[in-house]
Amino acid sequence: MPRKLLLPYKSVFSHFRAPRGLHDSLAMNAARSGYRGFSAHSPGGRPELRLGAELGKSVVYQETNGETRVEIKESVRGQDIFIIQTIPRDVNTAVMELLIMAYALKTSCARNIIGVIPYFPYSKQSKMRKRGSIVCKLLASMLAKAGLTHIITMDLHQKEIQGFFSFPVDNLRASPFLLQYIQEEIPDYRNAVIVAKSPDAAKRAQSYAERLRLGLAVIHGEAQCTEQDMDDGRHSPPMVKNATVHPGLELPLMMAKEKPPITVVGDVGGRIAIIVDDIIDDVESFVAAAEILKERGAYKIFVMATHGLLSADAPRLIEESSIDEVVVTNTVPHEVQKLQCPKIKTVDISLILSEAIRRIHNGESMAYLFRNITVDD
Repeated sequence: MPRKLLLPYKSVFSHFRAPRGLHDSLAMNAARSGYRGFSAHSPGGRPELRLGAELGKSVVYQETNGETRVEIKESVRGQDIFIIQTIPRDVNTAVMELLIMAYALKTSCARNIIGVIPYFPYSKQSKMRKRGSIVCKLLASMLAKAGLTHIITMDLHQKEIQGFFSFPVDNLRASPFLLQYIQEEIPDYRNAVIVAKSPDAAKRAQSYAERLRLGLAVIHGEAQCTEQDMDDGRHSPPMVKNATVHPGLELPLMMAKEKPPITVVGDVGGRIAIIVDDIIDDVESFVAAAEILKERGAYKIFVMATHGLLSADAPRLIEESSIDEVVVTNTVPHEVQKLQCPKIKTVDISLILSEAIRRIHNGESMAYLFRNITVDD
């Protein structure tokens, strides 16, 4: 069934208003040089952003046995195709929709297939842990094999993830929008201090602090569930009886880690504390950080992150916590969570995604979108 050119998921783009002339220019580009946008979502998440051209005619649905089926209903031969895919609660279904649609467009002879994926799934699984796997690299290989030639995304969990891909990746930043929110929506923000809830987030927090000319605080000693040294058998003695060690080989034994007591490095007494991070999913660590900051004298606490996954009981925990406000962008749908918790606020970043699409289609430089952006942002 034909659908209008709407970027998927109302939550991501419903507040966007394109600059004057953008609609017309995109419409003319679509007519002149073969530009098409497709939504890889099955019915249910209706897109809302109009880009001045018709959305490609396609059908995406689930078979009764759970399989995903994608049918392209028009010719895309020789055209630039943008697949717009936000990631809802059902991550694996969204990934399969994206892969199957990309492959369908590839076999239909599309010239370029660009994936617009504001939040890149599995980005937390980008490091080898014990006997695990680097799932993010696997997904990058699958997207390339399916036919994608370019990706537009935002605030990858680790910037090194770009090296997993064999094609260009534009990793846009949400920090300019979040910094603007701090300046315009937080009264007396000059009395604030930027907080990293763990040493791993210190670089991002330092970048915010330097741009806002504010102080910096780091919470050290907080339990990190992602870094737990679980007993997986690697330190067990060999199972072979009478096993021998090479004569003269004595390897130094690595000392076990011992987390220090929780400490706040920096002064937060009588200040507004702004915790910054890239993803807020399970909120227990943020709630614990807020309690510590309250004990140290912070009188108001904000949490700011690019991707608001807000899984499980996150809205309830936030509502019951010392956190005054959680500010996230609309890279991930979270309307239900906002209804459950009025402390959750949304910053719209659809403008930069739309401009990135326009520039890539027209062959223009992307440098304008990365002005004053450093590796720590």
